[in-house]
Amino acid sequence: MKKRNFAIDLNSPVILWLTIIALAVLVIDMIIPDRIVNIVMLLGARRTSFIDPMQYVRLFTHVLVHADIAHYVGNFMMILAIGPMVEEKYGSGRLVLITAITALVTGLVKVIFFPGVVLVGASGIVFMLILMASFTNIRQGRLPITVLLVAILYIGNEVIQGLFTADNVSRISHIIGGLCGAVFGVVFHSKKLKSD
Repeated sequence: MKKRNFAIDLNSPVILWLTIIALAVLVIDMIIPDRIVNIVMLLGARRTSFIDPMQYVRLFTHVLVHADIAHYVGNFMMILAIGPMVEEKYGSGRLVLITAITALVTGLVKVIFFPGVVLVGASGIVFMLILMASFTNIRQGRLPITVLLVAILYIGNEVIQGLFTADNVSRISHIIGGLCGAVFGVVFHSKKLKSD
């Protein structure tokens, strides 16, 4: 009988780095008092001035900032569960690109339409990954009912919650993230079908 060696597989580098960097930001935010450096105000997406270079950086960095450990765990539990499948299906380079685009779009919507609100968290990325993951089973000429149900349940729930619930959750980021995931899923999947 052959002895098998056990090894840890770094299967999803983009997802792992995103998780580690966001955790480091959270730890720094917990350690350093706000009076010295307010991480939320430094890295969260918010409208300041068009000549403020950090305003443009924050359009991307807001996905690294979380209000507390529960917020972080809630987002990254889903990202770690779904992200590796998406990264394996579409590749690390594409995942970096679509994550950056989703962060940019959600950040821009907040800055343009909700200037008094600071956006933090990776929930837009979570919803993008959820919708993209639902595209992994699509075959040529067929749209699985599960893709439609995921879109209806996740995005529909966010619309309903946004209309009837008053909380600090950025429902618009969830909706935009889900729409980005649907668009990326269609675009990348149609390119794959053409190349097959």
